[in-house]
Amino acid sequence: MTGSLNDATGTDTREPQERDSLAPGVWGVVATPFQGSTLDVDLDSLSELVEHYEAIGATGLTVLGVFGEAAALTAEERRQVLEIAVECTDLPLVVGITALATRPAIDEITAAQAVAGERLAAVMVQANSARPEAVIAHLDAIHRATGAKVVLQDYPLASGVSISTQALISVVKWCSFVVAVKAEAPPTSVAIAELTAALVGRVSVFGGLGGQGLLDELMAGAAGAMTGFSYPEALIACVRAWQRDGYEAARDQLLPYLPLINFEQQAKIALAVRKECLRKRGLIKDSGVRAPAAEFPEKLRYSMLTHLREAAAALESAATHEHTSVGSY
Repeated sequence: MTGSLNDATGTDTREPQERDSLAPGVWGVVATPFQGSTLDVDLDSLSELVEHYEAIGATGLTVLGVFGEAAALTAEERRQVLEIAVECTDLPLVVGITALATRPAIDEITAAQAVAGERLAAVMVQANSARPEAVIAHLDAIHRATGAKVVLQDYPLASGVSISTQALISVVKWCSFVVAVKAEAPPTSVAIAELTAALVGRVSVFGGLGGQGLLDELMAGAAGAMTGFSYPEALIACVRAWQRDGYEAARDQLLPYLPLINFEQQAKIALAVRKECLRKRGLIKDSGVRAPAAEFPEKLRYSMLTHLREAAAALESAATHEHTSVGSY
């Protein structure tokens, strides 16, 4: 390849490369259920949860992500979680990598490859520096050592790293093994618009953050969502409606669930809230979280139940409408 990366501007002057791109749609970020006072990993609940994602039509699964509490799991627990995802579904998998340093990240990826094999669509690696050349060196070393395809995650709340959108663009252009970007640095719709304009035809760009900005992200060019939500059916319906009929159809699918989406995404308690919502739905048996995550605030239970009732009614209404529509032919 010809061209160079200008250290001052981060501009990539190389010619475009052929590359894979992660399939559009909804990649469900899977929570890791715990049980009992010891908060052991609940493998039975986990198997039910991943089977549910496949049954409702998720494009793929993202396991061991930030909302999967991967940083709070031992290496053995991470292996068990990934084994369940492999054994209980046929969906392609993106595996989150917790380490920001190169050598520990390579160790995590190697362990994931040993379990997932060909089911591993990509590993999700966080941008670990504001400097594009540092991120390129990090990702290049990872790819050389493992051969893994990469979803580049920009999530400063988790990583502590703030990187410009232009720097992300430069990284993706240089790293032909990057198959998607997960943009979670607000304002996400602005970043996604810039990413998709610069990377058109190269890689998929996904939003996250519980689907809060999903409609605007789709209008900005997002390929879908890579996130968790206690009613992932709504995210899937929204993205499918967007792909089929555009904005108004997508809006109508998502609108009844927006109060619950906003409720789940409250700062500092989002993880506990989502797991309690999943428990109330019967998708997991226990909603415990591991430190340093905050526990569910009981003062919010009435609000949660109100939003869950509305979401359940919306899902039932959608199912009835679909059944009626099918029966009319």
